Amino acid sequence: MDRSRLEAFSDGVFAVAVTLLALDLSVPGPGHGHLLHQLHDKWPAFIAYLISFFTIGIIWVNHHALVRTIKTVDRTLLYLNLVLLLFVVAIPFATATVADYLSVPSDDTPVAMMLYAGVFLGMSAGFGAIFEWTLHGQRVYQPLPADQHWAARRRFVSGGLVYAAAIVVAYFSAVASFVIIGLVAVYYIFERTPASAAPGSGDDEQPAA
Repeated sequence: MDRSRLEAFSDGVFAVAVTLLALDLSVPGPGHGHLLHQLHDKWPAFIAYLISFFTIGIIWVNHHALVRTIKTVDRTLLYLNLVLLLFVVAIPFATATVADYLSVPSDDTPVAMMLYAGVFLGMSAGFGAIFEWTLHGQRVYQPLPADQHWAARRRFVSGGLVYAAAIVVAYFSAVASFVIIGLVAVYYIFERTPASAAPGSGDDEQPAA
């Protein structure tokens, strides 16, 4: 498969996932109290939307940057990319679920939060697997030097570990876990690390997971 087809298919999936997020934003409407009160009661939905939207956006930006460095696309990469997209398209479902259970706390709220964090953990693992694929052979235009491989791996693992920690924290406090996931999104918006790029691309940043 041509690299452009891989990227085009992935872009379509990212676009659908972002669109589905917005479909879950709603309020009861007229006859159910003041609008400000309705909006206040739905605060988890709006915060979850922002976190999920920016997380998907960050992955999309980094996926684009990483794919541009790839010279050849093989069967393994196609399946690794599908694993990433598997979790990306699950984000709207997990977002809607955690928003509902945070709005009306119950014994199931920690489980909803674990689901939310678990989907992000799977997404991080999928992206990390693609990055690991790029480290072997002559698969990218400018391979990362061998002495930098473990430093790059630690960077990816650290992101996944935070999501794993959020799953554990959710058992004790769903809100604290929610905050942790939000902070991860904020971190990766501003985090920048030098890296190699495809010839003529002009990129000077390495994707973050």
